[in-house]
Amino acid sequence: MDPRDLWSEALAGVLARPVRSALTTLGTVLGIGTLVITIGIASTAANQIVGRFDALTATSVSVVAPRPAPGANEPPPIAWSGVDAVTRLAGVTSAAALAEGDGTSNVRIRANDVIAPGTVNGQTLAVFSATVGLPAAVHGTMVSGRFFDSGDIERHGQVAVLGDQAAKLLGIDDVEQAPAVFFEGQSYTVIGVLGGIQREQRLSTSVILPPTTGADRMGLKDVTRVLINTSLGAAQQVARQAPIALAPGRADSLTVLAPPDLSRARKGVQGDVNGLFLVLGLVSLVVGAIGIANVTLVTVMERVGEIGLRRALGASRRQVAGQFLVESTAIGLLGGIVGAAIGVVVVVCVAGVKQWTPVLDLRLALGAPVAGALVGLLAGLYPSLRAARMEPVDALRSPS
Repeated sequence: MDPRDLWSEALAGVLARPVRSALTTLGTVLGIGTLVITIGIASTAANQIVGRFDALTATSVSVVAPRPAPGANEPPPIAWSGVDAVTRLAGVTSAAALAEGDGTSNVRIRANDVIAPGTVNGQTLAVFSATVGLPAAVHGTMVSGRFFDSGDIERHGQVAVLGDQAAKLLGIDDVEQAPAVFFEGQSYTVIGVLGGIQREQRLSTSVILPPTTGADRMGLKDVTRVLINTSLGAAQQVARQAPIALAPGRADSLTVLAPPDLSRARKGVQGDVNGLFLVLGLVSLVVGAIGIANVTLVTVMERVGEIGLRRALGASRRQVAGQFLVESTAIGLLGGIVGAAIGVVVVVCVAGVKQWTPVLDLRLALGAPVAGALVGLLAGLYPSLRAARMEPVDALRSPS
């Protein structure tokens, strides 16, 4: 039989029962469509998740200096002026240095100097020293008053800035009347309240002093941590350069905490989501294949007389099997084309509704019809073999 005749006979067999063929094709449409939709939406969602990856985390770099050993005479690895060198690095948007000590993490702090019986005499808070760039480094804002400046640092001013939660605990709502806090036998004028802290949120329950004041009054002489904010995508480069800028010759003694590589995060998220939805798509595809096999087998049983007549007229077993294989493959191919088209449209529509950027793999869209044809081919193997094994005499004797 000429291949063109084979295709025309197969097409005539498919179109002889258009409703049944359409319902059979629907199984492949659902399977291929589900596969394209799930993988497409999974890729789009994974890209969106990484696109919305916490910008604060993705641009935050921290450099931690080791605590000096007791009795050590060597200078600290990071000087307070080292922050200026970091801010000059390409990609750095803001930076600040912090100093904290073991003895300043739990300090009894009072908002007045009068101790009245039966009243709360204060709160246990942490005390830090920091440079003037701290509000920008922690993405905070001054909800009241101001942050200390270079003048306060040079004068060794006895001033303090409170975190917003610390201010509430101490009952300080406004700094216009120059309230004071008292600890370690000293008074400090509160000049501002720092709120909206998004990074190093423990500062919201602390008292922050100028570096010179902290060194004079609380022994906070050495920088223990440098907070650096970078432009998006510059974190890895800044993480490599910051230790050298902060401590030339002693960079190896510093510990750098940098965000993970976004490309690895994207691949990890996309791989996990794709793996989950791929299983669902394959299950739907198997269901469609079973539908094609079932309907093709029913078709074979209904056309036993036709098969017997073809065999009696000289058709070989291979030609009979080829006809039914081509029919099932055509159904699968048609279902793959329609399913892929529907899947692409659904992915684009979902992305448009969610205001996402659709991510579509061209290889998947082009390979879906081929997958549908392959599913139809595999699904038609058993029915076609059963048709080919029929003997002409037995087929012609069949009531059908």
